[in-house]
Amino acid sequence: MPPTQAESVIKNIIREIGQECAGHGEIVSETLAAFMVKAVVLDPSNGFNMDRTLMKSDVQKLVKLCVSRLLDSKNPSLDTIKMQVYFDMNYTSREEFLEEHHRVLESRLGSVMREITDNRACAREELESLYRKIVSYVLLRSGLGSPTDIKIVREATAALQSVFPQAELGTFLTLSKKDKERQLKELTRIVTGIRLFNRDCGKGGEGIDDLPAILHEAIPATTQHIDAQLQTAQDQAYRYTAILEKAANNPLLSIELQPYMLKEALYNMRQYEIFLQIILSDIITCAQEVEMMIKQLGAQLELLKMIVKSKTAVPTSQVFPIFIALSNLWTSFQDETVLISVLSNLTTHLEPFLGAHELLFPEKVMQNLLDGLTVKTDVCRVKEHLEDRVHLVDFRKQEWLFPETTANFDKLLIQYRGFCAYTFATTDGLLLPGNPAIGILKYKEKYYTFNTRDAAYLFAENPENYIDLIREKAKKNAELIQLLELHQQFETLIPYSQMKDVDKHIKPITKCESSTQTDTHILPPTIVRAYEWNEWELRRKAIKLANLRRKATHSVQTDLSHMRRENCSQVYPPKDASTQSKREGGSRVPRPQIYIAGLCGGQGKVTSGVKVNLTRAVDET
Repeated sequence: MPPTQAESVIKNIIREIGQECAGHGEIVSETLAAFMVKAVVLDPSNGFNMDRTLMKSDVQKLVKLCVSRLLDSKNPSLDTIKMQVYFDMNYTSREEFLEEHHRVLESRLGSVMREITDNRACAREELESLYRKIVSYVLLRSGLGSPTDIKIVREATAALQSVFPQAELGTFLTLSKKDKERQLKELTRIVTGIRLFNRDCGKGGEGIDDLPAILHEAIPATTQHIDAQLQTAQDQAYRYTAILEKAANNPLLSIELQPYMLKEALYNMRQYEIFLQIILSDIITCAQEVEMMIKQLGAQLELLKMIVKSKTAVPTSQVFPIFIALSNLWTSFQDETVLISVLSNLTTHLEPFLGAHELLFPEKVMQNLLDGLTVKTDVCRVKEHLEDRVHLVDFRKQEWLFPETTANFDKLLIQYRGFCAYTFATTDGLLLPGNPAIGILKYKEKYYTFNTRDAAYLFAENPENYIDLIREKAKKNAELIQLLELHQQFETLIPYSQMKDVDKHIKPITKCESSTQTDTHILPPTIVRAYEWNEWELRRKAIKLANLRRKATHSVQTDLSHMRRENCSQVYPPKDASTQSKREGGSRVPRPQIYIAGLCGGQGKVTSGVKVNLTRAVDET
């Protein structure tokens, strides 16, 4: 079947499921219906062949099974799937939420900004109307009061006039659209900073809520509420685990508990616990951010007070950056307020997905099942086997990781969300927390933990067998795909909120004692000292070389410098120079020529010389 035709068939099936459920008074989203279709097809007990084209009878059977499961109000498995779909559709990470929140604010203010940037006011009344629109935009964008409150409008107008008088509207209208938008945003931040400073000084701040104080009270209250819910969910999960652990060793009790769907209830409670932990982690991050921002806000206000003090005029270059910083901090406070509200609402909307517990397991039934049992917490189970560690000598091929030999031991992505893989596979789906202190098994670049050393040894003998058993169990209970993070085995069911983390694997950094010896500088150095990256430096050297080609260089060596160092000096050769005048003239003096005769001696003993002047007269030359 072509992909487009298959997609059309699936959409028709989902639409038909939604209509059938709506006819019975149950509103089902398309996402939930699509998830249920996949869950029914994956379940081998339903008899659907993934490699064969669905016939009309198969489609009718599929729709009937999906509708019956979606209308089952006493099924913890369905509640878990609904909870997972709801959380996936409504939860986003902190960064994505803030980005989306700012995008929505920009889109809402787009029409107001366009009215200002596209305005071509000329008359006085039109300019006044434009100025009022700018004030309204500043108030809407800052979120500090309503633009319909006359007191707030007056305060904002006064703050805006101090930095942007109405007389400058003419210059503002001559700017391009982008420059107008940029200036409007900057004016909003400056006016917001001015109003916040006035509020701190007790001279204004009409309509501005004390967000730091509100967050200081709201965050602990929200944290306490979620902590209480988390503790209740964990206590209930511990009770279910104790009962199922007893049933795993008693086949008769296991058959007796089968109609109660106790394992499905445990999956539901564990999924709820995981979601609460995710929300609580985000709220703790918010608390840390708020604490840091409160300190920054106080520091900025104190700095501004020191600059202003009692001065009548302060340079804008000193105060405007602080006003902008105050505005940015207040925007962050507003973001944290909205984020806390969304997380609190998300927690509230997760509670209805726990309704099956009170119907199936009232307190009287639970007390009968728990009679004679000891309920252990996850922490107690971990402490019981702290000393039972895997011995490396028992394994030659498998790689085991321990806290003292692995640097990022706590950051490893453990398979099955940290639950014991062996126990889950051999007890038909019992969830027991794994104990990393026993040792983490690394198998095919994945990491597994176990609740006991015996479980670790048995799993390590044949990991593929137990991995296949867990995969088959997940096909029967589709909620396990997200609960145990089995997205790689069922990639078509990856939720959007976790799709980006599928391929992220933190590799362990192991530590061990080792020694090695290497020769020093076994290879010759390849550093080019003459390398130069600066273009201008290369040009300077080229000019210098060009000049040197026209220079004469002489060197000299003395006894003192012999075999010590090279001395060199650079001289410029004499330059021929000539002048030109209107008249040429010259003079030549006769060369003196004097001859002395008789110097060679003669026959006599006495030598006498005769001096003869042979120099010609001047006029003869």
